[in-house]
Order: sequence, then C-alpha cells, then structure tokens
Amino acid sequence: MDRFITPKLTEEDKIGDTGIRPRLISEYVGQEKTKEKLNIFMKAAKMRGESLDHVLLYGPPGLGKTTLSHIIAEEMNVDIKITSGPAIERPGDLAAILTSLKEHDVLFIDEIHRLSRQVEEVLYPAMEDFAIDIVLGKGPGARSVRLELPHFTLVGATTRAGQLTAPLRDRFGVICKLDLYNVEELSGIIRRSAEVFHVPMGEDAVVELAMRSRGTPRIVNRLLRRVRDYAMVKADGYVTRDIAKQALDLLEIDPLGLDAVDRKVLSCIVENFDGGPVGLDTLAASTGEEASTIEDVYEPYLMQIGFINRTPRGRMITNKGRAHLGYELVITGDQLYFDSLDGGDIE
Repeated sequence: MDRFITPKLTEEDKIGDTGIRPRLISEYVGQEKTKEKLNIFMKAAKMRGESLDHVLLYGPPGLGKTTLSHIIAEEMNVDIKITSGPAIERPGDLAAILTSLKEHDVLFIDEIHRLSRQVEEVLYPAMEDFAIDIVLGKGPGARSVRLELPHFTLVGATTRAGQLTAPLRDRFGVICKLDLYNVEELSGIIRRSAEVFHVPMGEDAVVELAMRSRGTPRIVNRLLRRVRDYAMVKADGYVTRDIAKQALDLLEIDPLGLDAVDRKVLSCIVENFDGGPVGLDTLAASTGEEASTIEDVYEPYLMQIGFINRTPRGRMITNKGRAHLGYELVITGDQLYFDSLDGGDIE
C-alpha cells in the first residue's frame, strides 16, 4: 500500500486534479528556467508554422511533467495523445499510435525509459525523419515499406534520465530538468488550488502546509484536500495554522514532511546500528520494507534534506537526522552512544 505522502500518482489524484491543473504556461507556478525555455521555443515554432522540437522532461515524480505536456499542446493549439513506456509492448502498438497523429500533434510518453529496445528502434526514424518502416510478409518475399508520418512533437517524461539510451536521449532537441519546489512556489500552488477548491485559508496556514509537502506539488494538493476535510469537520471550514498543524499531525506528517515510515528508517539506523553504516539489505530486513522500496522511495528525500548519507559501506544517519529525531551523539572515553533528548540512552 502506498504511503499518503508518496509522490506517485494515485487514483484520488486523478479525480482531485480535475480543475486545478494549469492550462497555460502563465498559470504554471515554479520551474522558471524550464518555463522560459519552453515559452521561447513554442513561440518560435508557432512563428515558423512548425511543430515544436521533441521535448524531454525529467525529474522526481509529482513535479508537473504531465501538466507541462498538456500545457505544450494547449499553447501550440494542437491535440495530445497520452501513453506510457510499459503500455507500448510491441513496435506495432507504437506504429498504430504514430499513424493516428495529425500534423503538429503532441505525443506524450510517460516513463519513456521503460520502452523496449524493439520499440525504440521504431521510434528513432519517427523522431528524426518522421517516417516508420514496416515489414510486409515473411521469409524471402518480405519487403519493407516506409510510411510517412505527420510532423509531431514527442514529449517524453522520466524519473530516471540515466536509464535512457544515448541514441534516444540525443534525439530530443529540448531537455528540461524539473527540480523540487521551494516553500514560496508551493505556497503559490496552494493559493491557486485553495481558490479552485473553495477552501478559505490564512497565509500562515498556507506556509505551514507548504513546509510539510516535501517540495512536491502533487503532495501539497493531496494534503490540502485532507486539511480541508479536517477543517470542515473539526472547525468552521476556515483553515488556520493551528487547524493545519492538527490535521497534519493526525496524518503523522512532521514539520519537514517526514511520515512514520521515514522516521522508522532513521530510528532503525540509530537504535539498531549506532548510526551506521548499515547495508541496504540489512536495513530492509530490520524495518520490514523491501530494499528497492527504501532505495527508490524513502532514501531520495532523506538524502536531499541531508538526513542520511549513502556510503560504500552502507547508510549512515547525519547529525541533522539525529537532531531531528531528538538524539545527541555523545563520546565518553572510548565509548560512543546516542543520548535521547527525552532522557533515554542508546548504547
């Protein structure tokens, strides 16, 4: 089961995002460098009457890659077709999608790093020459037929740019990295979403919510919906800072956006392994979590905020991470132990 603050898209997000997804580049909050680049390239393409060059968007999940693809289609005044890497199983599937496109349309492929090698081979000439080669027949009588395609824009999105093959990556003319949002940018998103959801909020409540959202718009909108529910039941519907804190405390999300699982991983390193280093498989066995889940889901944010280090010998908690949990590193003679600020010692 996914955590509440997972950056992955959930079914509730698909329903709740209706109406809050910005449609134009001017409505999109944050990612200023990416917006400036895309704005210039889109305007230039429209002035020439051409389709926008192929665009690669990469970065952590939940930062707005899908939203940007819709904005590109809207700004270019064309249709968009949406698919994902795992959904395109055979070259014929991709050929069917490509031949259904109209001139200048946008094709959005999410998780593009998961395309199979056979599908990629079909995509190369489609991106470069706007044509695909189809083999008709079998055996000695087989022949290759080249089908011309309309000029289209491929928008690829990935959370793992390093897993893209070099030939595919080189065929993108516009490459944009999306970064985590700061509190000011998240506050702007909350204000806009609160207006759409008709949620009255104080400015201090907006900041409180932004600080606990792990720099991710998808999470901030999810938290806003839950804080709205809490305010409707426990108060008069108006979200104050105290109401926001009570709601987020109920969800076990602390002031830095860490949930119970994050704190369990950190506490395990401190209490069971004296702060580390501890191997990934050992940590997984101790916490009851899958090693891949720790590596892909929990670790990235804990490393981004400087709470753990990944070393050749294993994972280690940092002084910042210990302080957040309430532990102080104490060295007495040749002994090292962690002194809990609430009075308990951990040998």
